[in-house]
Amino acid sequence: MLLQLVLIFLSACYAAAEVALLSLNSTKLHHDAEEGDPAAAKLLRMTDAPARTLSTIQVCITLFGFLGSALAATQFAPRLAGAILSAGAGIDAGVLNVLCVILITLLLSYLTLCLGTLVPKRLAMKNPEAIARRSLLLLEVSAVIFRPFVMLLNAATHGILRLCGIDPNAAEDEVTEDDIRMMVDIGGENGAIEEAEKEMIENIFEFNNSTAEEVMTHRTDVTSIWVDDTEDEILRTICDSGLSRFPVYNENMDDIIGILNTRDFLLNAQSDNPKSLRALLREAYFVPETVQADQLFRNMQVKKIHMAIVVDEYGGMSGIVTMEDLLEEIVGNIYDEFDKQTEAEIVRAGDNTWRISGSTPLKDVNDALNLSLPEDEDYDTLGGLIFSQFTTIPQDGSTPDLDCFGLHIHVEKLEDHRVETALVTKLATEDDHGDDHPETLLDRLRSRDDNDAQTDNGKGNEDR
Repeated sequence: MLLQLVLIFLSACYAAAEVALLSLNSTKLHHDAEEGDPAAAKLLRMTDAPARTLSTIQVCITLFGFLGSALAATQFAPRLAGAILSAGAGIDAGVLNVLCVILITLLLSYLTLCLGTLVPKRLAMKNPEAIARRSLLLLEVSAVIFRPFVMLLNAATHGILRLCGIDPNAAEDEVTEDDIRMMVDIGGENGAIEEAEKEMIENIFEFNNSTAEEVMTHRTDVTSIWVDDTEDEILRTICDSGLSRFPVYNENMDDIIGILNTRDFLLNAQSDNPKSLRALLREAYFVPETVQADQLFRNMQVKKIHMAIVVDEYGGMSGIVTMEDLLEEIVGNIYDEFDKQTEAEIVRAGDNTWRISGSTPLKDVNDALNLSLPEDEDYDTLGGLIFSQFTTIPQDGSTPDLDCFGLHIHVEKLEDHRVETALVTKLATEDDHGDDHPETLLDRLRSRDDNDAQTDNGKGNEDR
């Protein structure tokens, strides 16, 4: 009996070591190994090439299990069978011996599974590093003792894998973006990752899917300076906007000739020999609309540029992208003490009614109102959708109404040929009214026929 307990204990040690190795934090092991921890360095080597170590562990667990079953069958089964026969059981001795072997094996398997596998694995999951460090000497000794058998076992395993068309030496799949997203979601649900951190991580993965066109400030919202503006006009523009950099154009906005830095202009204004505006301009950095946001960020970081001019396929200016715009794609809106407080783009104004800014992306409108508004190549905002429904451009100050896509849209403010705000109301659909559909001519005729039939039946009954 003592020997069986020893074998179960050894199986428990190897089972705990197996789970501990698989649960180790490789990052922490790397750090501890660099700090000069020899145990961490040995564990790191085992985790970097786990096949041999895990094979050794599996050989030991299997060997101890077989030994325990064999010893139990030879020691306890004959005694149990003899005791049953002595009690006067009318069972054939050979059959009884087989039944006793099966019974003893089942009992031992239960004990081994419970005490030698499940319990130690649970303990190892609670504190994997401590268990792994305590099991290190046992694993090293076992690796030396069972090395020939493990090599033979690995050779047979690799041969079978090759017959199945699998390269046993191929590198395992690395952690994918989807794996990280899943871990972040689980961390958010468990409270280990805050909502703001989760959103920032997701924004990082979405960053490389965004283009300059999606990130840029549109040309209609860009504050620019004409090269022939007077010093007072430029100073007024700087004071009114509070911006630090301005695109400077020659004939029109499609003819950008450089970037004016506010600091350069103010220092030049205080100089005894002020330079002309053209002399103060810094070279403009032009990028296409299709450049990826992450690539643009790296380029601007390397070139030490804070503003890029986005141009379309025809060479016209589409807008500008600043370093702040790119960072806001990851961390969210960044405000300083000079920024005006912006109003929410979508505000509920009543039952099934929302006040929405015309510059709100249709994707945000769809998400907030649970809609499926179509996104077109020619527009991607609510204002663009509204203008696509008109045959002529409404006059500034007008408040047109329109019904489309199951919505009633009332334009509240139209300025500079742009929709500033609009009231959007969901229209009631037939599904909202259940079976209250408008009565058609066919329905009325059928109803009249049914009434006539009932009248005729009534008269017939009276005649009887």
